[in-house]
Formats: sequence, structure tokens, C-alpha cells
Amino acid sequence: MPKSTPVPSVETAAAEPASYEDALAELERLVYELESGQLPLDRLLQSYQRGAQLLAYCRARLEAVEQQVKVLEEGQLKPWIQPE
Repeated sequence: MPKSTPVPSVETAAAEPASYEDALAELERLVYELESGQLPLDRLLQSYQRGAQLLAYCRARLEAVEQQVKVLEEGQLKPWIQPE
């Protein structure tokens, strides 16, 4: 009977992204793969779990930056005005 290749767990297979931008790019790639409907079930589950990890990472980074901006703006978050 042939042995099946064990699927590595998401925790051991995926490291923390190097940056917010890297996490976002990986998340976009995962969403594309998930939406394709072509992934085997195990890979689908892995991709979903990794996507959840990346989403949590991105949210945490955004919250951290927001807190830093609040400190810089003396506790009041001011509306972003994009330069022209």
C-alpha cells in the first residue's frame, strides 16, 4: 500500500511575513487560488488557515500603525488628506 505524503501543518510550514505588503500579496494569491475552485481538499483547508493567519497579521499591523499615528497626533486621529 503506497504511503501518502503527510501535509505539513500551517504553523510549521508558514513563517510570519517579512512585511505588511508581503502578507497582503500572499493573501491576494491565496484568495485567487481559493476562488479558482481547483485546489484539492487538504490544500484548500491549508490555504484557508494561512489566509486567516495573514488576515490577523495585517489587522494587527494596521492597528499598530494606527496607534503610532495617534501618539504622533497627540491622541487624536485626524482625517487623512491625500496630497495633490
